[in-house]
Amino acid sequence: MEKAFENLEVWFVTGAQLLYGGDAVVQVDGHSKKMVDGLNESGRLPIKVVYKGTANSSKEVADVFARANNDDKCVGVITWMHTFSPAKMWIHGLQILHKPLLHLHTQFNEEIPWDTMDMDFMNLNQSAHGDREFGHIISRMRIRRKLVVGYWKDAKTQDHIAVWERVCAAWADAQDMLIIRFGDQMNNVAVTDGDKVAAEQVLGYHVDYCPVSELMEVQSQIKDEDVKALVDEYFRLYDTDIKNDGRTAEYTVLWNAAKAELALRAILKAKGAKGFTTNFDDLGQTDGSHFDQIPGLASQRLMAEGYGFGAEGDWKSAALYRTLWVMNQGLGGGCSFLEDYTLNFNGEQSAILQAHMLEVCPLIAANKPRLEVHFLGIGIRKAQTARLVFTSKVGKGVTATIVDMGNRFRMIVNDVNCIEPKPLPKLPVASALWIPQPNFEVGAGCWIYGGGTHHSCFSYDLTDEYWHDYAEIAGIECLTINENTTVEEFRKELRFNEVYYMLNKALC
Repeated sequence: MEKAFENLEVWFVTGAQLLYGGDAVVQVDGHSKKMVDGLNESGRLPIKVVYKGTANSSKEVADVFARANNDDKCVGVITWMHTFSPAKMWIHGLQILHKPLLHLHTQFNEEIPWDTMDMDFMNLNQSAHGDREFGHIISRMRIRRKLVVGYWKDAKTQDHIAVWERVCAAWADAQDMLIIRFGDQMNNVAVTDGDKVAAEQVLGYHVDYCPVSELMEVQSQIKDEDVKALVDEYFRLYDTDIKNDGRTAEYTVLWNAAKAELALRAILKAKGAKGFTTNFDDLGQTDGSHFDQIPGLASQRLMAEGYGFGAEGDWKSAALYRTLWVMNQGLGGGCSFLEDYTLNFNGEQSAILQAHMLEVCPLIAANKPRLEVHFLGIGIRKAQTARLVFTSKVGKGVTATIVDMGNRFRMIVNDVNCIEPKPLPKLPVASALWIPQPNFEVGAGCWIYGGGTHHSCFSYDLTDEYWHDYAEIAGIECLTINENTTVEEFRKELRFNEVYYMLNKALC
């Protein structure tokens, strides 16, 4: 079990009834305990499953779900019907449940004992019956849930549960997530803006503005010995040609970059924030109370630690990256905030260069990043600027974004294939080069048809299943672009979805 999730739990509740007598309930309870122990001992689930007993009545269901709502450790509830559990007894509990729900359709025994099965055995082992009854009431009540179908000991079944558990952890994390905006949006940009009130209602996180002047006050309190310690850490961690002697202009740039990082980390910690945005047009006053450079190095390193980040005031991407980072814990492949920068038309290998001015997370680096200082001629303060330079690993991954469509939030997910880039001797930034699936024309075209952003959050480890589970919990639209996508079918889905959400809004 990953340390990142060691203080979290997923509750397991078994559905039964008293029709078959007390002995049957004892057997149901015993089987359930063995299943929960087996899931935990499998080593495939990142979050511990805690058995909370059988529910045999409406009162028992409502009681356990109320306790789940009020338990901070509980991030989700798994239900399984061992016997036939009359679904009307689940109504009141389902009405009050606010934690994510997974319905596991399985059975304690793997195969039918053909030679020995009698009526008692068949009455007791009625998951085929009970899970359909339970599934009906969830569907009738329009309850959002994940359904996993398969034998509980199978690795495939456990892996689906594991995905959902990681999403539940990220969802719980988002419910007290604070994103700090240092400065405002980049002027006149539409796609990175949106309704912050609706975002908090639907997605849970809160977005606050913080004037850069307040950040400068924190920076003024940073001690030189702490800056020196961080600069020395830079030289230990990264390859560089810069001299660690305190004498060169490049060293001064590193010193100021380290001071900015310490200031950002201090104010984020003081405010209890899990993410932040910056704006290259707002770096403080020109009277000396300002950053002398865009805090790109700080943003790169803070992303690696798990802070959400969005450039140019993109608070939705900052929140989404934090959620992505939480889900990604312990998986090893890496994740980052990225931006579509420029296109490379090369037939079947046509690709998109993903970069940014500076802010790409080193967790996706193919090799040890290089610490460099170069002139950056953009924004309010054109200056020599520190950054980590690297290219991403080669491999498959998935990228995602959330856009505000006015009447709903839309998630767009695209499978991508990161390929080997050519050297960029005159563009010293971190970058990735990827082919959106199923190919450049369809992948990029559908992303644009869907209204996708030029910013996205990328992972080598996650799959679209994670994002489908996230969208299901949040109750938002989710569009997937993968190897099976065609432009024609994708555009049909957009039209169908538009009708669905318009009618849903009208009915509500």
